[in-house]
Amino acid sequence: MFDSRQFQSILHQLMGRRQFFENIGSGIYGAALASMLCRDAYGEIEADSTTSQGSRQTFDLAPRRPNFEPKAKAVIHLFMNGGPSQMDLFDPKPELDRRHGQSYFEKIAGEVESPGSGGALMRTPFKFAQHGQSGMWVSNAMPHFAKCVDDVAMIRSMHTVNLTHEPALYHIHSGRTIPGQPSLGSWVTYGLGSESANLPAYVVLDDPLGLPVNGTQSWASGYLPPIYQGTRFKATGTPVLNLDREFDEPDEVTNAERSLIGRLDRLHRSRRPGQAQLDARIASYELAARMQLMAPEALDLSQETQQTLEAYGIGDKITDSYGRRCLIARRLVERGVRFVQLYIDSQIWDTHDHLQTELQKACDRTDKPVAALLNDLKARGLFDSVLVLWGGEFGRLPIAQLRGGDESVTSGRDHNKNAFTCWMAGAGIKAGTVHGSTDEIGLMAVEDRVSVSDWHATILHLLGLHYSDLYYERNGLKEKLTGVDQARVIKEILA
Repeated sequence: MFDSRQFQSILHQLMGRRQFFENIGSGIYGAALASMLCRDAYGEIEADSTTSQGSRQTFDLAPRRPNFEPKAKAVIHLFMNGGPSQMDLFDPKPELDRRHGQSYFEKIAGEVESPGSGGALMRTPFKFAQHGQSGMWVSNAMPHFAKCVDDVAMIRSMHTVNLTHEPALYHIHSGRTIPGQPSLGSWVTYGLGSESANLPAYVVLDDPLGLPVNGTQSWASGYLPPIYQGTRFKATGTPVLNLDREFDEPDEVTNAERSLIGRLDRLHRSRRPGQAQLDARIASYELAARMQLMAPEALDLSQETQQTLEAYGIGDKITDSYGRRCLIARRLVERGVRFVQLYIDSQIWDTHDHLQTELQKACDRTDKPVAALLNDLKARGLFDSVLVLWGGEFGRLPIAQLRGGDESVTSGRDHNKNAFTCWMAGAGIKAGTVHGSTDEIGLMAVEDRVSVSDWHATILHLLGLHYSDLYYERNGLKEKLTGVDQARVIKEILA
């Protein structure tokens, strides 16, 4: 063993006084850098870690206080991949009937993703009628939804910033046109946590026939801790893989095993602070253990009446898959899940050709289940506390997209970033209202325009969160869902 004098002598031989202070200075800088990196990864330490305002030190799914009294406690997001055509579903344009076949491509060439196939103005092949006491216009492609129009607020003046699927998908889900950003569902669960200790806060019900073109990134947590990313459930077969016990044993033995594993996990974690992936993995395992008791019951549709199953179209080849997911969504929010997101196939709304047949197929698969969900939420007293969202990433153009053959049959519509339609229903929504409008041919949103940031701000507002107060500190910036965009809450559609 060295005494202090021997240590000082050795230190003096290794470096002079000037070198010593140079190295200790680097150490201070290193400590400062480590502190900054830790803060970037885990957020600022807050005096009150129970509030949803801003970053915080503790990352878990415990329920958190909103900024103000919320209208909605949960969200069901019915995302329609591909871009539904607004002038064929919800936004009738008589001018397209009058000007059908007129040349117009040269006026909007810069707004067309595939300019080589641009054609003339094209009328809708569907028939529109007014429905309900509100007199809202809906085409005959959606006969079931047409009976629910008095329950929704229709926004006809949405617009976005990119006409290509991937950037538009990133934008509608995360507020940015680039990958690696937290999704809307991740922001909501980061801000509010979960009302259920035994189910995930954010559940994704994707289509077994295919993912969106950007894969699983639509429900990623980005730079937020991974505990806030979406958890995928399967609608058919075993909804959650590897959830069942490997063998039967008394509950007391299982509980003792879990208690021991929990103590070992906490000991392991205490020796490795600041490991977001480790924290998320432990939390995921603990949740999976609790889900063994709750998830099978929540996902068991045999508990539903035959009348309910038929209303959702379960058992019908066309509507069975989406109907199951809509019914599972209702059962999940009923049990405290905060955010449920449904996807439909890869791009079934991306009607570049055969507009009438392809758009009708998309409606046939979704129309009845969506209407059943709205009616079911009302019947069960959930409509006033659950916010339902419907829409895609952009809309379609008023001109024909030509793909050869008989143009009256094969023509479709290309992407349109300047106008699309979505609707909202349920908690806090002024039902039976139409907000905003497009120009006479449906090309541009012109009145009461609504940006994606406005839409995000409104969703957060209904959940009791102010969009400017929900942030995550990263690289010295207060990152928000709405970014640096000027956003406004769409108060005109709020009850």
